[in-house]
Amino acid sequence: MQLAATIRGTKYRFDSIKEVLAKANPPKSGDDQAGISARDPVERVAARAVLAELTLHDLRENPVVPYELDELTRLVEDTLHADAYQAIRSLTVGQFREWLLETSTTGPLIRSISRGLTPEMAAAASKLMSNMDLMIVGAKCEVVVRANNTLGLPGRLSARLQPNHPTDNVEGILFSTREGLSYGCGDAVIGVNPATESAESTAEILRALNGVTTRNNIPTQNCVLSHVTVQMDALRLGDVPMDLMFQSFSGSEKGNRAFGISVALMDEAYAMMSELRSSHGPNFMYFETGQGSALSSDAHHGADQVTLEARCYGFARRYKPFLVNTVVGFIGPEYLEDGAQITRAALEDHFMGKLLGLPMGCDACFTYHSAMGQNELECLKVLLGAAGCSYLMSLPVGDDIMLNYQSTSFHDIPSVRGLVQRRPTPEFDAWLHEMGIMDGLKPGPRFGDPGVIR
Repeated sequence: MQLAATIRGTKYRFDSIKEVLAKANPPKSGDDQAGISARDPVERVAARAVLAELTLHDLRENPVVPYELDELTRLVEDTLHADAYQAIRSLTVGQFREWLLETSTTGPLIRSISRGLTPEMAAAASKLMSNMDLMIVGAKCEVVVRANNTLGLPGRLSARLQPNHPTDNVEGILFSTREGLSYGCGDAVIGVNPATESAESTAEILRALNGVTTRNNIPTQNCVLSHVTVQMDALRLGDVPMDLMFQSFSGSEKGNRAFGISVALMDEAYAMMSELRSSHGPNFMYFETGQGSALSSDAHHGADQVTLEARCYGFARRYKPFLVNTVVGFIGPEYLEDGAQITRAALEDHFMGKLLGLPMGCDACFTYHSAMGQNELECLKVLLGAAGCSYLMSLPVGDDIMLNYQSTSFHDIPSVRGLVQRRPTPEFDAWLHEMGIMDGLKPGPRFGDPGVIR
């Protein structure tokens, strides 16, 4: 296979499809750090020209991590839907991009071929798209899932309520929870990042959150984002109301090993939750990802961070999750340097996750040493809302005092919903109206009053 293009009289040659994918990528500080970026904008254009002519079959035959070396590659290959793949295998990446953007290509039509796509195909398409292209296709790809409520319906934008506390003080967690609920946040999940990794602490927080949601008849889910093995131990304690089980993913077997997980372990966790979960719908897993995770653990195999991120989604779809989100700016400027790169990555991740059939959310965020400001972050939240993002984060004043990063505030959620005319999940929407917190998209008489929550 000849991987070359001539631009302005200069011929650019590439040694592999993996190199083409890396050099076609928009600028990312993580790819620069890994030494795999295009040398200049002209080489980037050449790589994109080559990529546009590759077929989706070529990408299937050339995963960025070989089949024999990586269980994620094997998982994707061995479970690919044959009929869906046959429908798109002969398309070039350029033709696939055009097909996705056609007005006649609907969300249900995209879903019909989703299980025939490998992560490398989704990543390749993203590299030929503008930010608006990514938003247009992301908005088409509606993914509806159900636990204690229904996420992802048209005209809806949900929020994770993130009431973190630096010492896991339960009263502090519950105070933040009540405040967030009073602003209409929390329909995706009330999810706590624990400071203490123990089964007992995980169980204590889950029981306290369940007390609030049960007393107030709140149609949502609770989760404590400790390591999956800690959550499994918590379930073994008995009488632990766990609605969703959480884990962070990486895009290679080696990267997941650094997270302390494997396909076999996640299969075991999924089976346990199938029997012991307290939520009622068919979807009960929650995964978080973020560009750069494989590079940070020297597990990238020379592949670019967009393609590796897509591979996280290929892993995630095995478990039919209720929530997936990219914590887009959290890993730091070593991987996404500034506001432009963080914004681009958020739209890429949302597009790829939705294209691969996931209920995709985003933590629009940045660490304090990144070159991103509050105005850029607010713009990103609105872009994600317009792109059909399933949910955003929400936390007190957008400043996480436990994880020390900047994200979305409780106040931002009703503001973004109003701008893009999207409401919470139907069940939660009705509860907010009943409590006097919201009247549709307008604040109700008890808006911002945590005292309304018992």
